[in-house]
Amino acid sequence: MQPTTTVYDYFNRPLRDLRISVTDKCNFRCTYCMPAEIFGPDYPFLKRGELLSYEEIERLAKVFVHSLGVQKIRITGGEPLMRKDLPTLINRLSQIKGVEDIAMTTNGVFLPKYAHALKEAGLKRVSISLDSLNDEQFGKINGRGVSVKTVLDGIDAAAAAGLNVKINMVVKRGMNDHEIIPMAKYFRDKGHILRFIEFMDVGNSNKWNLQDVYPKKQIIEDIHQVMPIEAIEPNYTGEVATRYRYVGADEEIGVISSVSDAFCSTCNRARLSASGTLYTCLFASKGHDLRTPLRSNQSNEELTELLQSIWHDRKDRYSVERSESITNRTKIEMSHIGG
Repeated sequence: MQPTTTVYDYFNRPLRDLRISVTDKCNFRCTYCMPAEIFGPDYPFLKRGELLSYEEIERLAKVFVHSLGVQKIRITGGEPLMRKDLPTLINRLSQIKGVEDIAMTTNGVFLPKYAHALKEAGLKRVSISLDSLNDEQFGKINGRGVSVKTVLDGIDAAAAAGLNVKINMVVKRGMNDHEIIPMAKYFRDKGHILRFIEFMDVGNSNKWNLQDVYPKKQIIEDIHQVMPIEAIEPNYTGEVATRYRYVGADEEIGVISSVSDAFCSTCNRARLSASGTLYTCLFASKGHDLRTPLRSNQSNEELTELLQSIWHDRKDRYSVERSESITNRTKIEMSHIGG
């Protein structure tokens, strides 16, 4: 179904993908996202009243879909399955006419409990984070000592429920770059698409340094030497991962390379935080408050006008313009707006 309205930004990029964070809490403390020394027991997470309700999220989603042309919705966090009754929200969103795809990003821990209910509610896909197949290493990365098997069980549960599964591996030089090949081999045999993600300078808590980035070019060379691969066309305009196929086979991998090979020119995503702030870039320093107008009983027409104005004025090209002067600015943490 084609959108009834399409809104374009300053660089003529349409809005097609809305990523909705439902919580800023997570049961992991991954070093590249929510390091434990910062997100400790006393960290001021959002209170219940500060979170958008499911009714508010549904209302905003309808405006985005019906009046701005959004076709895909992704549920993020934090860890989204820490939000109570999440299948209820999935079901509400799946009923919105014009939504072509609903996906979720998760660490997988709670999928054995919720995968079937999520599928029944209308969820189609999950992206599951796993950065190592080595228990000791993975426990250090996730900051909670969670085992690899715990996540693998979640992957199996999602697949058994009929969800399409992709695996996300954040690659950081000196942390887990030596596990690129083992991960590629393992998930090729399992039939799941593995996507390697360059270590990104999202937020200001993860001590990002350009020297820690293991670039797309090196990732591809490493894999190609062991299992020859070839580039293939994207599934759609604005796809974040560059796709590669193993030569002579149907299995594929992807690389998300916002540092070494920016894809800002086709970025068609907006991000809604759990507290109702809209961000038009993953690397944004500030966003646009939508919770206040929502709770001030503004009409859908007024919300539409506000959202169209925000997107029309969007000029974000952070990864293209990345320099010391902007990487050192204060940016919103990934735990607030998801990936």
